[in-house]
Amino acid sequence: MKRIHFTAEDLARTRVAATIGVAAETFDTVRLAQGRGSGLAFRRWRVAVRGRLDERVAPVAALTPARGPVVDAASLMGDTASLDEAVENLMAAPRALLRLELEVCDPRSPHRTWVQSLMDGDREPRRQLAAALRVCHGVTVAPYWGGVRSHLDEVRAGYVAAMAEGGVGALLAAVCPPMVRWRPPVLEFDHPREADVHLNGRGLVIAPAIFSTQQIELLQAPLDPGRAPVLAVPTGDAPLDSTLWEAADGSAAPSLDELLGRTRAAILAAVVTGCGTTEPARRLRVSPATVSHHATVLRGARLITTRREGKAVLHTATSLGLALLGRGGRPGAL
Repeated sequence: MKRIHFTAEDLARTRVAATIGVAAETFDTVRLAQGRGSGLAFRRWRVAVRGRLDERVAPVAALTPARGPVVDAASLMGDTASLDEAVENLMAAPRALLRLELEVCDPRSPHRTWVQSLMDGDREPRRQLAAALRVCHGVTVAPYWGGVRSHLDEVRAGYVAAMAEGGVGALLAAVCPPMVRWRPPVLEFDHPREADVHLNGRGLVIAPAIFSTQQIELLQAPLDPGRAPVLAVPTGDAPLDSTLWEAADGSAAPSLDELLGRTRAAILAAVVTGCGTTEPARRLRVSPATVSHHATVLRGARLITTRREGKAVLHTATSLGLALLGRGGRPGAL
């Protein structure tokens, strides 16, 4: 069991986030695809992705073993919703952070030599991990991210409503009972490793996580002790929309090509699967400036909205844009 101790200052600084980050969600899919603890809610997703996770995702799999601790991808790559920014964070991560986070890896693992090179700060293992993360994300997360993000937004909205109605105490009492128990001023949750965590005025960030079905985790930044920890709360046991695992194929209808132009229609489809600016440019083999130009036009037509999240500019399909894509008004993501 873990116990999180709050002060009055911690309660005032507690907030709710939209996601634990695209990198952490992608890492969690590798273990989930093995079928351990995933339940019926993920059966359709597991059948769709299992045969497509080949040797190209081996670097990610090496850091997410079927049993035992998993590397904290949110610490290494941030809680950003942009895959491009997550990769940038990985490539820029200091060696000290890599060493701290990779200490959890089993020294008896067949990948121990590769992991050691990654811990030593070698660039090639980082590039291999980044490439594997992109492949894994493309298979397990991107095709479903529109529905997934909608689900996470609904869970977050429930947390926010609880806090608005009854304060932070009501929020903490509403987070994943009976796994989490609010006994003021202590929040308890079941965990294989016993620990007492004192927030010391940092507050707490509560973030829903759909692909993390194993247990609740407290994510902390080891090189930034002043940063608020993140309580990653699984939502997989919550009722899931029956259409959640209907993959977005990333292609626009032929009529849209005529209406918007082939590149512009492809960009509209791309933002549904979680793309910012750089990734659709790479996928469509055009420049980022071209993507930005078309995004401006799509935004002017109210087919997408754009917001800044960290270093990334994130484009989101509106309900009108989704209707044109035949997605039935399902909110887009990223």
